Amino acid sequence: MEEFRKKNELKRRVLVVDDEIINREILRNIISQDYEVYTAEDGEQALAMLSNSHMNFSLCLLDLLMPKMDGFELLERLKENEKLRRIPVIVLTSEKDAEVKAIRMGAADFITKPYIPEVVIARVERIIELSEGQRIISSTERDHLTNLYTKDFFFTYIRQIEEYQSETAIDAVVLNVDHFNLINECYGRKTGEEVLRNTARLIPEVFNDAIEIVCRAEDSVFYIYCKHHDNYEELSAKLQDLLSKQENSPKVRVSLGVYQNVETSVDVETRYDRARTASKQVEGDYTNQIYYYNDELHKKSIYEERLIGDFDESIANKYFKVFYQPKYDISGNEPRLCSAEALIRWNHPELGMISPGEFVPLFERNGLIQKLDRFVWEEAAAQIKTWKETYGKSIPVSVNVSRIDIYDLKLEERLQSLLGNNGLTANELLLEITESAYADDAKRLVEMVNNLRERGFRIEMDDFGSGYSSLNMLASIPVDILKLDMKFVQNMLKDEKSLKLVKLIMDIAGFLNIPVVAEGVEEENQIKLLKEMGCRIIQGYYFSKPVPPEEFVKFIERETERGN
Repeated sequence: MEEFRKKNELKRRVLVVDDEIINREILRNIISQDYEVYTAEDGEQALAMLSNSHMNFSLCLLDLLMPKMDGFELLERLKENEKLRRIPVIVLTSEKDAEVKAIRMGAADFITKPYIPEVVIARVERIIELSEGQRIISSTERDHLTNLYTKDFFFTYIRQIEEYQSETAIDAVVLNVDHFNLINECYGRKTGEEVLRNTARLIPEVFNDAIEIVCRAEDSVFYIYCKHHDNYEELSAKLQDLLSKQENSPKVRVSLGVYQNVETSVDVETRYDRARTASKQVEGDYTNQIYYYNDELHKKSIYEERLIGDFDESIANKYFKVFYQPKYDISGNEPRLCSAEALIRWNHPELGMISPGEFVPLFERNGLIQKLDRFVWEEAAAQIKTWKETYGKSIPVSVNVSRIDIYDLKLEERLQSLLGNNGLTANELLLEITESAYADDAKRLVEMVNNLRERGFRIEMDDFGSGYSSLNMLASIPVDILKLDMKFVQNMLKDEKSLKLVKLIMDIAGFLNIPVVAEGVEEENQIKLLKEMGCRIIQGYYFSKPVPPEEFVKFIERETERGN
């Protein structure tokens, strides 16, 4: 702490440049109490001292009329050097014309002769303070990698521009270098940085006269503020072509989100949020590189924002409801209730019933799915406990484990705690993991699945057959149950290929001794055929659609009446 205090007490260096010794000494005496003062007799000597990298002057007090190199010439020389022009200069003069000329040449202020100590001290202090403040601002104004504006300054400068150009038709453009993380991984970070620098350099060249200002908003995302343009397809193609021609550059693909003819009443940040929303519509789409923000997307964005905004309240007030769809074991003479699947529904107080197809993908994108999953787990565990206490029967329930849950280091602890709080065993809470999640991070999946199975949990692979790596994954990832993708079941009586695929999957499951759950069963002929193939467990509208827990009890009571 003492060292820090002393460091901050170090005096700033000030250079006094005047050919008359008496003037130099007068100024030294005035400011030496607060500053470390150096002196120079003329411009040449001053330039040498200011150029000394070890000196780091905070200010130069400069007389204009001197031999060898006068003050005006020194100002010119300082202006030519990027580092030296950052040193503020206060000119010392008694001539009004000279003052104006010096200010136009870059001087920060002037002090007239004869010197008034209070004025000298005040102006020196003010100019150093302003200069240091500006230096701090400058260090945060530009992105260090591309030298483009940072996002905050980009927005600030747009507001300034629009104070004077409010009538100009403007577009907000978001440009993204697609799959930039793969460029870093495959070619190295240096190559990735070079791609970003090339992109930053080429954007103004491609947009030419239309561009007003551009920034690097984040990683591989650039914001462009430009005059209205009708053909972004042409600009995108040109930029793509130029990037592909850069020396030693990997293949680069860019995508654009465009909000055309922005409404000036909409704040700057919102404009680029809209353009960003548009850009996300073409992420991963190799058939289209540009998406324009429109009324439909606007309504969708507002709707999705409403859903996100109402999420926490709906969790707290239980507007989210867990429905249950029964699963039946058909291996005997009569189907027997053996388990259920928990499925989330949202009965919004104002919007009514909202389809999971609308909110689940949205919550998967923004991370809220993890909180929703935990809600479902808690509701399902409590419901299993209630059924056990009421009917003396254990009805295992399958719950979904999303991709984001897989990366939760406390997942096993959370699930174990859930069992303990409800007096359940691990085989009463079945864990469904979609096939696509297995493909995302197989190493993490294998580790997590093995740990959960060691604790007694049974793992179901959901939507089996819908992905690309099912057979390969079955060889390396342990699962207890396969859930056959419902599209195969629904098409197997209509399409010979689907029927053969179902038979093939059943043969594979039989070889691996893994039971199969067939989803989406709606007809008796489907049940008959699946039973002949060796499928034991059926789920679908043939038995029941997903129902709230108070309706599900009729299936339990029917089993009780039958003595099952």
